[in-house]
Amino acid sequence: MTKRLRILSTTATVLIALALAGCGDDPADERDGGAWADGRSKAPATTEAAPAEEPAKAAKPGATPLESPSTPPFVLPTKKTSAPAARKVVDAFKAAGLKVPDPRDRSKDCGPNGTGVGCAQLLVTDAVSVYVFPDEATATNQTDMWGVKAYRAGAVVLNYLGTRTSAAEQKRYNDVLAKLG
Repeated sequence: MTKRLRILSTTATVLIALALAGCGDDPADERDGGAWADGRSKAPATTEAAPAEEPAKAAKPGATPLESPSTPPFVLPTKKTSAPAARKVVDAFKAAGLKVPDPRDRSKDCGPNGTGVGCAQLLVTDAVSVYVFPDEATATNQTDMWGVKAYRAGAVVLNYLGTRTSAAEQKRYNDVLAKLG
């Protein structure tokens, strides 16, 4: 009986080792963006350099695309013309004497590779983030997800997550946005 247990445990160990060996990182696997965990590209290095004056117009033959050919590229939604632009909201905060330190346009993060919340515009400051959504329904849904750290007026949502903006200051920002409506 002891010999049988040793054979079973040895067999189990070999099977587990074989299964784990198949779980390694596959250089041909594109789901992780074509990069190793340390940031190196999985694409083979080439010594061929493109001319500086001629930008690359198409992928090289044999190169693997990062997106499936059947998947159309993501297009950011557009804001309603009645909604104020994120820049206009931040300018209104500044005009009201509120702090808007280090404003950064992060609209590219609205899509699937960023925050993915479906906004049309995103302007981030150290005090508040201003999201402009394509419609009020989407803005309402996102406000509900963020809870008390968000304020909505129309299709514009102010988000205070990750900021040190006090509740009293948040009310001042919210009041300025409400008057813009």
